[in-house]
Amino acid sequence: MQNIIYIGADDKDIDLFESQYIVPNGVSYNSYLISDEKIAVMDTVDARKTSEWLEKLEKSLNGRKPDYLILSHLEPDHSGSITEFLKAYPDTTLVGNFKTFAFLPQFCNIDENTRKLTVKEGDELSLGKRNLRFLMAPMIHWPEVMVTYETTEKILFSADGFGKFGTLDTKEDWLCEARRYYFNIVGKYGVQVQALLKKLSGYEINAIYPLHGPVLTENLGFYLDKYNTWSSYIPEDKGIFIAYASIHGNTAKTAGKLAEILASKTTDKITVADLSRIDMAECVEDAFRYDRMILASSTYDGGIFPCMENFLNHLKSKNYQCRTVGLIENGTWAPMSGKLMKAYLESMKNIKICENIVTLRSSMNESTNESLVRLADEILS
Repeated sequence: MQNIIYIGADDKDIDLFESQYIVPNGVSYNSYLISDEKIAVMDTVDARKTSEWLEKLEKSLNGRKPDYLILSHLEPDHSGSITEFLKAYPDTTLVGNFKTFAFLPQFCNIDENTRKLTVKEGDELSLGKRNLRFLMAPMIHWPEVMVTYETTEKILFSADGFGKFGTLDTKEDWLCEARRYYFNIVGKYGVQVQALLKKLSGYEINAIYPLHGPVLTENLGFYLDKYNTWSSYIPEDKGIFIAYASIHGNTAKTAGKLAEILASKTTDKITVADLSRIDMAECVEDAFRYDRMILASSTYDGGIFPCMENFLNHLKSKNYQCRTVGLIENGTWAPMSGKLMKAYLESMKNIKICENIVTLRSSMNESTNESLVRLADEILS
């Protein structure tokens, strides 16, 4: 878009985003400069990239000074350079909402003379030919989040919405890493995302500028539809995700056997994951992606094997709901994992638990195979 300059930075050195999500292709911290009669900078970047960002900013300003710094979201990957920015450009006006400025001192040492402009829902700021309208988006995924709609070219600066993992020069399909990003970062807040989508339905949008990932300019209906599906907790695809937690391999073999039985009975997608070894965020993604799930866990110290319990805690915290789930438990002398997994699932919304819970005592036998067939038939019915 004319006179909107990207000044963000790719971080290829980070291994864990938010110290928990594996990012093999890094992540981008997006920031934009809008050049008009007045100049607005849209967010800063993580402190890891402050120097690079300030160099890009200075070059893009071409001798001018920024008039406004728009603060869409105060999480450190976007606010980490505010203090250094104000040292370089102390006369800039910070633009945020009431909650922005309530939280700001927790992240930055702001001089009492720093200029601030507090905006609320629907307020507008003229830059000259361009006009910025501010729309509040609380809890997507922090309380102070707001998005900005540029009215001239009909551009949405979407904060963390419509973002993805991966640097901008990463050649990969948007969907997989955007889905993994959404469910793990924003997934809990489906109601709030739905509210924002409803609000945005009244706007014509020609481009979406997120704080992570590429600018979206084509097939915007596709991206909006995906966000509507994800935030509604509607399964995206018909399929079965089998997640297992195995100590010595017997539970793993049982999960694999069930996958074989299912594959002989259906053409639906079947995905199998070892929770001890695979990226937990990817498992959360697949749990939300498909309409059905099988959990297979060993009993451990009278409880659920830890990686399975960790997975269930992730699902609960991200508001997992509206799915059908089957259970396989294993235990040599006192199988308990099925009962405990069921209790976790019963605390979630609209989860249908299959009646045929498979109980495995150490290793598979003919009775186990018969139970797996009954579970397969039930989850396919």
